[in-house]
Order: sequence, then structure tokens, then C-alpha cells
Amino acid sequence: MVTKELIKQAEINRKRLIEVIYNAKAGHIGGDLSCLNVLTALYFNILNVDANDPKNPNRDRFVLSKGHCVESLYVVLEAKGFLTKEVLDTLGQYKSVLSGHPTIEVSGIEVNTGALGHGLPIGVGMAIAAKMDKKDYKTYVLMGDGEQGEGSIYEAAMAGNQYKLDNLVAIIDRNHLQISGNTEDVMALDNIYQRWTAFGWDVIEMNGDDMESIISTFNSIDYNNGKPHLLVSDTTKGYGVSFMENIAKWHHGVPNQEQYEMAIQEITERINNL
Repeated sequence: MVTKELIKQAEINRKRLIEVIYNAKAGHIGGDLSCLNVLTALYFNILNVDANDPKNPNRDRFVLSKGHCVESLYVVLEAKGFLTKEVLDTLGQYKSVLSGHPTIEVSGIEVNTGALGHGLPIGVGMAIAAKMDKKDYKTYVLMGDGEQGEGSIYEAAMAGNQYKLDNLVAIIDRNHLQISGNTEDVMALDNIYQRWTAFGWDVIEMNGDDMESIISTFNSIDYNNGKPHLLVSDTTKGYGVSFMENIAKWHHGVPNQEQYEMAIQEITERINNL
């Protein structure tokens, strides 16, 4: 996909995300929106995955460590054919196969996640398995920035360097807001670049709100340099819905009918202009 098509796909996914959360009356909409561009780029341009063959042993692996933002993953999986509209529309309903965190009952999801700090250790294990089995698949892990307070992440970071996992790409959705406020007030992270470089990782910073930056950054990764890779994705919480952007209360917020209609109109106008 060329960048303009990816931008349009991301907007279509964003519109569907608003619909899904509004109808389910639950969802972590702020973080969903901040990582949606990256998820769209991954599934429509980067990952070697196939909805018709979801267990292909050579498929790339994706782990959503910030599992509370599963709604954004659901809409992307629907767009890629892993989920039907009928199934996604059951989100929030009794006996739905879809829950508020990723589960392996859903096609295209590799592992149950949501206990923060678990995704990167799992991804390290997947990347080691690929090396041991002499497989070419890559493993990608998307983490939140608030999640970086978990100590298990740094144990995994050391292991990634120890085993020279250049087939592993971790991404931090750096939107600067977590449920209790600004990350630098809750548990300061900066300087992320220096921290992860010290762990022996290949660290690249990108604008996660900009599709061109996302694609060029992924394309710049050297998968043969003997180092695991960290992409620091600088994003905006609530990105793409003007009245939600950079506002902490939308970490877990559901729009009312007026807000829903405003958001849908805003996104629809952008789609029509593309």
C-alpha cells in the first residue's frame, strides 16, 4: 500500500473504532486512537500475516502488550479479514468471544495479554524460538509508555540484548498520558533513547501520528545487526478526534451521542477529502 492508501485505511479504521466503542459503551479510546496508525501500518504494510492461513508457521508474530487497547486491534483485524463485522459488533455483549483484552479465542491474536509488562517477555521468547528453529519470521510487540514502570520489561530488555534478537521489534506508544496523568509526573521515563541504548538495543524515534514517518522507520530497520530494535513512537493520546486529543480523561472514556456524532463527522470529512 502506498502512504495515501494507508492514511485512508487508518481513517476508516478510526471511524470504525469510534462506532465500536460507542456501541459497546466501553473502551480505552485515548490509547486506542494513539496507536491506531501504527497498527494499521503493521497489518497493511509490514506484517507477513494472512487471515486465510492464520497459523502459518512462517507468519510474523504480533503481541499487543498494552492489551487494554484491544479495540484498536479488533478493528484492524476486522479490516484484514480475521474478524467479521457480525462478530465485532458483539463487543460488550453477554457471551461475546471478544473481551476487553486480547484472547487467543480470536483469530489473528497470538497470546492473551493485558497484564502490563508481560508482552515484551513473551515477544523475547517468540524471537528466541525463531532463532532456534531457524525461521525467518519477525516478532513485533506494542507497549504503552505508562507500562514502562513494570520491571519485567527491563528483564526482557536485557535478555533481548543477551540473545542478539535482531528479529524482535518493540514499539513504545509514547503518548505521555496514562490513567493517572502525565507519565513524567507518575513515573518519569525520559530519556527513553539513552535508557534503551544502554540496554544494547537499536533505538529509533518516529512520529507515530504520521504515516510516512511510520513506514520509513519500519523500512529502515536492519534485521541483521545483532541487536533488538525499539521504536519510540511519539503519538497524541486521542489522536484524530480533536476534542479528545491530549486529554487524560479519554484514557478510558465513552463518547455520548453528541460527541459520537461530532467524532464521526470529523473523521468522515477527512476520508472524503483523501
